[in-house]
Amino acid sequence: MRWWGWGEDSESFPLSEAALALLSTELDLTVGSGRCPATIADVALPEGSLGGAARESLTAAVGARHVREDRDARIHHAAGRGYPDLVRLRAGRLDRAPDAVVSPGDGVALRAALDACGRHSVAVVPFGGGTSVVGGVEPMKGVHSAVVALDLTRMDRLLELDGDSLTATFEPGIMGPAVERELAGHGLTLGHLPQSFEFSTVGGWVATRSAGQISTSVGRIDDLVQSVRVEAPAGSVRTLDVPASAAGPDLRQLFVGSEGTLGVISAATLRLRRASHRHHYEGWSFRSFEEGTDALRALAQADAAPDVARLSDRAETELSLALAPAVGRSMRLGRACLHGRGHDRGCVAVIGFEGGDEVSRRRGHAGELLRNARGLALGQRPGAAWAQGRFRAPYLRDALLDHGAMVETFETATSWSRLGALHEAVSAALREALEARGTPPLVLCHVSHLYRSGASLYFTCIARQERGAELDQWAASKRAVGDAIVAAGATISHHHGVGRDHMPWMDAEVGGLGIELLQAAKQQLDPHGLMNPGKLIPAGPSMPGR
Repeated sequence: MRWWGWGEDSESFPLSEAALALLSTELDLTVGSGRCPATIADVALPEGSLGGAARESLTAAVGARHVREDRDARIHHAAGRGYPDLVRLRAGRLDRAPDAVVSPGDGVALRAALDACGRHSVAVVPFGGGTSVVGGVEPMKGVHSAVVALDLTRMDRLLELDGDSLTATFEPGIMGPAVERELAGHGLTLGHLPQSFEFSTVGGWVATRSAGQISTSVGRIDDLVQSVRVEAPAGSVRTLDVPASAAGPDLRQLFVGSEGTLGVISAATLRLRRASHRHHYEGWSFRSFEEGTDALRALAQADAAPDVARLSDRAETELSLALAPAVGRSMRLGRACLHGRGHDRGCVAVIGFEGGDEVSRRRGHAGELLRNARGLALGQRPGAAWAQGRFRAPYLRDALLDHGAMVETFETATSWSRLGALHEAVSAALREALEARGTPPLVLCHVSHLYRSGASLYFTCIARQERGAELDQWAASKRAVGDAIVAAGATISHHHGVGRDHMPWMDAEVGGLGIELLQAAKQQLDPHGLMNPGKLIPAGPSMPGR
C-alpha cells in the first residue's frame, strides 16, 4: 500500500467534473486546493531509540534481515489509514514512528521476539495491513525505552484445511485476497469482505472484531472464529478447536477484538462455507429513510434478510449519483419513472443475494416483503454498480483530500426502536460542530449489517478542510459524534474497533467495573504493559503508562 494513502501507486479513481462542481458549490471548496503529499524523502522522523542490546536480541530471534531501522520501513509502519493519519502523512509530519520493524516468519520466531522485547522493555505494536482507521497501530511507547512494529505479513500461510468440518487455520498475516485464493480451489470461501479486504489480514480482522459486507448472512468475524492461538508476554494461550463449549466463559472471545493489547494472535481457525455460484444484486427505492428502515426491519425479523442490505439516506443517495457515475447513469435513466411514483427524492437501497439455487426463492420472498413495505424495484443496475465499486470508497477519500476536503466516517449500531433518533442525533451533532468552525459539512448515512433487534449506521462527513487546523477540526467532529452516540445509548463502534480514537468513550461502553476487568486481563497476560500501549484499555492506577 502506498505510504501516504490507500491502494497501490498504479491505482486511482479521480472525481468526475460533475462531482467536483457539486462539492465546490455545496462546501465552498476550491478545486485543487488540497496539499499534495510530501515526498518520502521530506518526511521528518524522530530519532530511533532501539538500544544495542535489544537489537541484538531481536536479531537473534528473527534474523538480521528482518529487523529494519531504515526510514522507509519506519515510515510505512508509522500510521494507519484514519483521517488524522492521512493528514500527518501527506504533510510529512510524523511525531511518532516505530524505532524498528520486526518481522517474524513463524510462531517460534514470534515467541522469541516477544521474549526479547520483554527483557529490554520494548513496546510492541502488532501490524498487519496497517488499515486501522481509529489509531489502532499508532506506535506509542508508553513507559518503555522503545517501540517496534511487529510486522506479521511473513506469517501468511494456510496451516490446515478441514474439508469435513469446513474450517481452515490461517496464520495472522495472510491478506483477504490470498485467503479466498487458497480456498477457491476447494470450492470454499470464508466470505468475510470488509471494505479494507484488499489490504487487511486475518489477524487484523480477528483483533478488531471486524464485520464484512455480507455479514448479515455470513456473520461477523467473531461468528467465524472457532479457535485462536495467542502469544502473550506472559505465555501462550490456545483455545480448543471445537464448534461450541459450555466450559465456562469463552476465552476465544476475550482475544477477538483485543486489538493487540493482550498478545499477538498467531493463528486462527475460521469457519468456512461452500462458495456461492449465484450472485444477484438489485436496487430498491423508498420514499423516505424511515420507510426504508421499516422495510429492512421487516426483512430481518421475517428471517428473510439478504446477504447485503444497504439503505442510503436522502443525502447519500443524492451525492452517490455524482460521485459514482455508473450508479448515476442507471438512476438517471429511471428518474422520470421515480418522479411519477413519488420517489424522485427517495432513498435507495442495494439488496444482494449470494448462494446456490435457493437465491431465486430468497429473492422472491424478500421482494414480496419489500413491495409490501412500499418499496419500488429499480432492477439490477444499481446493485451491479455497487458490487463493482464495493471497495472503492477509500480511494475516493484520497481524491477528496487532493481537493482540500475533510473526509471522515463514523459507525455505530443500535436497536430498531432507536435507529431513527440516532440518525438524527449524530447528523445534527456533526452539522453543529462543523458549522461552528465555519466549515458546514455534507453528512451522509446508510444502514447496513442487519440484525433481528437492530442495525448499524455508517456516517460519512465531508467538509472543507480548515487549513492549518485540520486535526482540531477533526477532533471537534469526533467529540461531537462520540458524545451523541453515547447519549443515544448506542455503541461507540460496530466494526472499526476502539484503538486510540474511541478510547475516551470506553467507560460509557462497558462501565468502570468492565474496564477494571479488562485491566485485570491485561495485567495477567501483559504484566509490564508491552502490548500496544495507549489503545482499547484505559490505563488504571496499577497499569503501566498511567
